[in-house]
Amino acid sequence: MARNKAKDQLIDTELVYAYAKTERLAEMEEFVSGTNTANIQGVGDRLYDEQAFKAAKILYQSISNNSRLASCLVHLEEFSQAVEAARKASNPKTWKEVNQACVKAQQFRCAEIAAMYIIIHPDHLEELISQYEKQGCFEELMHLMDNGLNSDRAHIGMYTELATLYAKYKPEKLMDFIKLNVVKLNIPKLIQACERHYHWEHAVYLYTQYDEFDSAANTMMSHSPASFAHDQFIMIVQKASNMELYYRAIQFYLDEQPMLLNSLLSALVSKVDHTRVVQQVRKASHLPLILPYLKNVQSQNIAVVNEAVNEIYEEAEQFEDLRQSIEDFEDFDQIALAQRLEKHELVEMRRIAALVYKKNKRYQQSMELSKGDEMFQDAMETALASGNAELTERLLRFFVDTGRRECFAACLYTCYDLTRSDLALELAWRSGMMDFAMPFMIQRLRDHEDKIELLMKKSQKKEEAEEKEKSAPNDFVPDYFMPAALGNGMPGLPGFGNLAITGPSPLQPPMQTPMPPMQHGMMRMPAQGF
Repeated sequence: MARNKAKDQLIDTELVYAYAKTERLAEMEEFVSGTNTANIQGVGDRLYDEQAFKAAKILYQSISNNSRLASCLVHLEEFSQAVEAARKASNPKTWKEVNQACVKAQQFRCAEIAAMYIIIHPDHLEELISQYEKQGCFEELMHLMDNGLNSDRAHIGMYTELATLYAKYKPEKLMDFIKLNVVKLNIPKLIQACERHYHWEHAVYLYTQYDEFDSAANTMMSHSPASFAHDQFIMIVQKASNMELYYRAIQFYLDEQPMLLNSLLSALVSKVDHTRVVQQVRKASHLPLILPYLKNVQSQNIAVVNEAVNEIYEEAEQFEDLRQSIEDFEDFDQIALAQRLEKHELVEMRRIAALVYKKNKRYQQSMELSKGDEMFQDAMETALASGNAELTERLLRFFVDTGRRECFAACLYTCYDLTRSDLALELAWRSGMMDFAMPFMIQRLRDHEDKIELLMKKSQKKEEAEEKEKSAPNDFVPDYFMPAALGNGMPGLPGFGNLAITGPSPLQPPMQTPMPPMQHGMMRMPAQGF
């Protein structure tokens, strides 16, 4: 009645509201479709707030407010129509509202359609994931994210969040996904997720892909039951930049992988301080464990390494290897080693002590040690090496005093150049060992005869050279004998043929022929030959 008498917006607005409240929706729809001045948006908002969603739906449809229309439709559980309205609105906020309503109602097909328009925005992605997780829809969420990666607008956040979801709910898929998409992931964020959910193997792999080799090695050592792999660790530790990590790795192998320690040291041989390695392993009392490594670096002739190798050989009584090591590498405390070995119960070890004393020119100590062990050949060789006639004499007297005739003869032979003939003869005569000294005396007489003969030959050659020098002035040959005349003969001069002028025989004095007289500048030749 009032509307027929006056055209007022307030009257039209209140009339629309009255139709809605009295649920005369058909009349309200007819009224708003006709000519009117009502504030449709305001009435729709009032009805929406009062949860009169059917009436609000009609009003929002009439003014094409798709955002509000979608909200009404989800409250009315008309999800398909809500998705269409949200598509027309094309607003992330509307899509989020529709998606949340669909997820709560377990309408995952519609929820996925709405979510596809949300996940392409990195700012809204985490909120959507949280909404799904609150509802416990983990499988649907991972399926949604997996499908979302096929979109042209897929971004790094989608890959990272899906990997994080796998870390939480499907770890069996995580490694394959990481390897396929490692360049598309936010690696630091995913590493935190892996560590938070105790996926240490995956964290190590991500660290290596991010060139964080120090962190990878530390993670592998800290969580070795789940992440350690020897070959992978060797590759990682070689690329580590922190040198202290090498020694921590050595300790880790000593504690958990002792049989693979030499493999680690071989890989780090150019990077570690060998002295520090030996000290570290010695402190752990596992020095024999790294013998292959020590033998490999012993060529550098480092004192600590040499002492460690010799100590291992000494404890194992490997006297042949110990002898070879001492002869090849001399940089170690030789006297200390000799003092330990000379008290060793094994005779071969004491022989090595004598050898060390000999190398250090302690010949007397070496000989006494060899004599005590009845290693007389070693004593003879030591006496010879000393070059000392006095030591040789003491050794000979020792053999005489102990009645060791064969040793006496062998010593005369071994120390031949250091033994005086008179001493040898005297000792042999006094002890009744003439037969054992006779080979030495015979050889010495032969050497003297050879030396005398050599001196005589030298003296004879010297005398011949002096005689030759004295006869040199008488061997003068005049230079007027032309080579052509001597070679071809002179016509008219008998006795001249093809002559060869040679020097006088060394056993005959040269023949002296008087010089023919000169006449008018010419030489007068005799009628006969020379």
